[in-house]
Amino acid sequence: MLIIAGSLRVAPEDRDGYVASLDNLIRTTRAKPGCLDFVIAADPVDPGRVNLLERWESEELLAAHQATADVPEPVTEILTDTVRKYSIASVGPVF
Repeated sequence: MLIIAGSLRVAPEDRDGYVASLDNLIRTTRAKPGCLDFVIAADPVDPGRVNLLERWESEELLAAHQATADVPEPVTEILTDTVRKYSIASVGPVF
């Protein structure tokens, strides 16, 4: 399993428009084979932060998605990002 997680920084006044512009990308990505979860969401306490979380069954299915993803043109500048990909060897309950 792969997890892609982190955050992006945008100008606070542009954040909600940026997140809204990705609605179709979120919907189509969630329908792709191998996508277990895909979230791009405004942070509830930091007005310039956008949180990202993806979970994929495999590297191959993620690569297939990336090859066909229809990413919209940016509606604002991404100032910084800390998004990283993690390869997960095992998964179990938290509690």
